[in-house]
Amino acid sequence: MKPILTIAVLTWKAAFRFRLFLVLALLLLAAVVGLPLLIKDDGTARGFTQILLTYTLSSITGLLGLSTLWLACGTLARDIEEGPMQMVVVKPIARWQIWIGKWMGLMSLNAALVLLSGLGVFATLQWRAARLPAAEQQKLRNEVLVARASARPPSLAAEITQETDAQLQAAREKNPHLTRPEVAQLREQIRQNLLAYIQNVPPGYQQSWKIDLGYARNFLHGQPLYLRIKFNTSEQNVSQTFPVLWQVGVPQETPLWQTAEPMSLAPDTFHEFEIPSDLFDSHGILTVTVINPNNIALLFTTTEGIEVLYRDGNFALNFARGLGIIFCWLALLAALGLTMASFLSFPVAAFAACAALVVVFSSGILKNAVAEGTFMTYNQETGERGSPLDPVVIPIFQGILTVINLARDFSPIDQLSAGRSITWLELCRAVLQIIFVLGGILAACGIWAFTRRELAAAQPQS
Repeated sequence: MKPILTIAVLTWKAAFRFRLFLVLALLLLAAVVGLPLLIKDDGTARGFTQILLTYTLSSITGLLGLSTLWLACGTLARDIEEGPMQMVVVKPIARWQIWIGKWMGLMSLNAALVLLSGLGVFATLQWRAARLPAAEQQKLRNEVLVARASARPPSLAAEITQETDAQLQAAREKNPHLTRPEVAQLREQIRQNLLAYIQNVPPGYQQSWKIDLGYARNFLHGQPLYLRIKFNTSEQNVSQTFPVLWQVGVPQETPLWQTAEPMSLAPDTFHEFEIPSDLFDSHGILTVTVINPNNIALLFTTTEGIEVLYRDGNFALNFARGLGIIFCWLALLAALGLTMASFLSFPVAAFAACAALVVVFSSGILKNAVAEGTFMTYNQETGERGSPLDPVVIPIFQGILTVINLARDFSPIDQLSAGRSITWLELCRAVLQIIFVLGGILAACGIWAFTRRELAAAQPQS
């Protein structure tokens, strides 16, 4: 390890020689201290805290991400181009040790900067929270400065698919002359009808969902729960609100809570409100009932309609796990920059690394192309593909998305700003997928290229 650590120390010296560490530290502190003075919020402590977390952590991730790419490309490519690397490789040190040492130096630098900026954000949040009235502090620590897990009603996806297949088979037996596009259209119609049955609350009716709290029921006694809901309607007026009655629990089986008056709620918007504790049964099943007094149906989707939030830990540890995932992203960017610099000059390596980031940020376009089955025009009525290259291009897009999703499956900034729990399992998955799988692949490619790169070509004599 001594040669590797020596290269890591030299990487630190390079960062200080370029004054990169000092500049980044000042920029990060400016983001942590200066952004709260410029942020516009909705006037509530919760809104300000959520926006503060989102903006500061996003700024920290962006600054460190770009600086990591720049330094990773520069520290290796410039050493090769300007000659110092030729002096290093003649010493008793393998090239893979040089590569790993560079990466470890970058990551130790990032660790110090992430720790510095993270402590700044955490201290700012605690200082702002301590200045609030006691009631606001309690609300903030129950809804934002906390780690909350969630439970949802079962999606019934398997049951819907099974019932869709059964009804489609019966329809095809009655009408065996259906064309392929007609079969696809009929399948989607049957599926939508089944979804509507479990998601819609018709006018003047009620709908109940049973939510299994699982093992969490053992430590939720006496703890308040929160309902997070979102519904849609066929009305186009986005400013209109609708009265909704809520009931939680089952009469004569569990304690019962219900709203005395209808809540006036806006559609297509997330709403969150507290419900009393201990409303679930002995098996941990919480029954949530929606009563619709409107003359229009309300739609609660299986993915976003009903969600129960409960306390799962403290904010400090959750915040540390969130920073851990951000650190994993930086580790991947360091590996990407070093890999590009292993066989390219500094300007080209920086350009290629940025181009790779553009592909990552364009994953939404790739996802749409995969969903439609074509990267060009698509006729939804006939189902015809738009290009003869689709059979080749679409599988490539699917492969790229699979690789990208290994790193993009995590959203620590959104989870922290919403008070959501980031579990140890998520952090371990991030380390495995981002550092060991993606980072390992990049490291193997970079070390292979660096090992075979000619560092000093013979110059012709005049």
